[in-house]
Order: sequence, then structure tokens, then C-alpha cells
Amino acid sequence: MLNFASIVPLVSELDLPRFTFSRVFTEWAIDPFLFVATVWVTGAYLIGVEVLRRRGDRWPIGRTIAFVGLGMGGFFLATTSGVSVYDTTLVSVHMVQHMILSMWVPMWLALGAPVTLALRTLPATPRRWLLAVLHSRVVKVLSFPPLTLVLYIVSPWALYFSGWYDASLASTYVHEMMHVHLVLVGALFFWPLMGVDPIPGRVAYPFRLLLIFITLPFHAFLGVTIMGQGTVIGEEHYTMLRESTPMAAWLPDMLADQKVAGGILWSSGEFVGLFFFGALFVQWMRQSVKEAEREDRRLDREDARAAAAARKQDG
Repeated sequence: MLNFASIVPLVSELDLPRFTFSRVFTEWAIDPFLFVATVWVTGAYLIGVEVLRRRGDRWPIGRTIAFVGLGMGGFFLATTSGVSVYDTTLVSVHMVQHMILSMWVPMWLALGAPVTLALRTLPATPRRWLLAVLHSRVVKVLSFPPLTLVLYIVSPWALYFSGWYDASLASTYVHEMMHVHLVLVGALFFWPLMGVDPIPGRVAYPFRLLLIFITLPFHAFLGVTIMGQGTVIGEEHYTMLRESTPMAAWLPDMLADQKVAGGILWSSGEFVGLFFFGALFVQWMRQSVKEAEREDRRLDREDARAAAAARKQDG
């Protein structure tokens, strides 16, 4: 039976059944802020698609599926399903959520090209505002690839090896902002690399592939580091769960769960990173084919003009 509840802020209120894979789809928790944000962003995108349709313009269905189904759908799953219900109970489940929010969601949102959609559908004044933002110095700095790479690499280390993670376990607000932060940092890194929107930070495809390749060992190293930790991340919170809640009967050993979390970070980071790598390579090949076709058309036009000029001289 589906169990809908608000996000659980207090350890004393936690009384969840043993976690199994099926709980991801049978236990649900509606977080008002994140749920409203999901509905608003998804609705705004679909409205833009409908505006284009009524105008008679074409919008690729693949972009809509990427943004709405896989991007916002992934965000909804990570923040509302059993993944969200158990994310403060098991660090291994939290790590699944972390990877969805920081890698999966940003990639599909970028491939959905929402900025392009906005530029094609917004009225004149809001469109000028958006263009001003895109060309602003702030956006140019935030989309500078070396900076976004550093932010993307440093962010998870700061999360797990500072007081930030403990604060997210103690505060609903910090917990929500952590989710938003993971998506935003992922978007800053992947949008200029994977997306098709006209935003600053674009670099040549070889450098994009290099940036993706650089991130792979950092995820692996962080995962191995977490697996090898002798101390428990969020120890006070997880100890309290085992001492003061009925869940103590089924909760695993804290270090064992942490080792699973590190393994998830290591393996999923490598898998998703390689997926990014492959997707970028396909984009590169497609761009090369399009450039070759444009060059062929240009040469054909030059040949036609030359032939016409020769016929004119002969005549």
C-alpha cells in the first residue's frame, strides 16, 4: 500500500519497514517545496512546447522526453519515492539519490534544451532579459569549464567530509537545499558540455571529452575513500536511529552500509561517466557529419557558380 507522508524531519518520528527494492515504488513522501518546484518547472516546459505547436513550429519529441520524462522524472523519483523516504535512514540509499541528482538529472535536463525553448517562446521583453542574463559576466564565469570542473569535484568531498552532511540530516531546510545544490552544480558542469542550448562555456569536443574523462577517477577515489573510512559519516544521526527507533531491528551495521554507499558512488560514477563520454562522442560525430555536409554544399555552390561563369564567358 502506498504510504504518502510529508518529509520526516525528526528521528523520533521514523518508523519505516525494512528497506527492499520494492519500497522505492511503494513508499512515497511529498516534500512541498521540491514537489511544487517539480510541477512548476515541468509545467513551464510543456507550456513552451504547446506554444510552439500552436504556432506551427516543430519541437523534437526527443527533447521533451529528455527534459520531462528522464530529467524532471528522475528528480521527482529521487525526491519523492522510496529513495527519498529512506535517504536519511540508509546512507547507501542516500548515495543512490546523490548520483541521480548530480549526474542523471543534469544530463537529461541539458539535452532537453530548455533555454532554446524559452528563447523561441518568450515574449520580447522577457526574451531580452534572458539574453542579457546569458551574456552577463556572472554566467560567463559560472560556465567557465575549469571552474565548473573544480566545483563538481570539490562539492561531494565537502558534503561528506565537513559538517554539511550532518546538518542535512538534522534540518529539513538544509536537506532540501542539498538536493537543489547537487542538481545545480551538476547542471553547471554538464550543461556547456552536453547541452545544445546557446550558453557560454562552450569548448571544442576534444576538451569536453577530456573534462568528462577527468571526473571518472575522482568519483572512484571518493567512493574508495568512503568505503575505507573507519569512522561513520553522520554517525550521531545513524546511532540515534539504532538506539531509539523500532528500525534498529533491521538496520544494517553502520560501517557495512557505508561501504555499500562508497561502492555505489564508485561504480555508478564510473558507469554514468562512461555514458556521458559515449554521448559526447556521438554528438561529436554527428557535428562532424553536419559540418562535412555543409562543406559539401558550399563546394557544390562554388562549383555551380564557376560553371555558370564559364558558360557566360563561352557565350
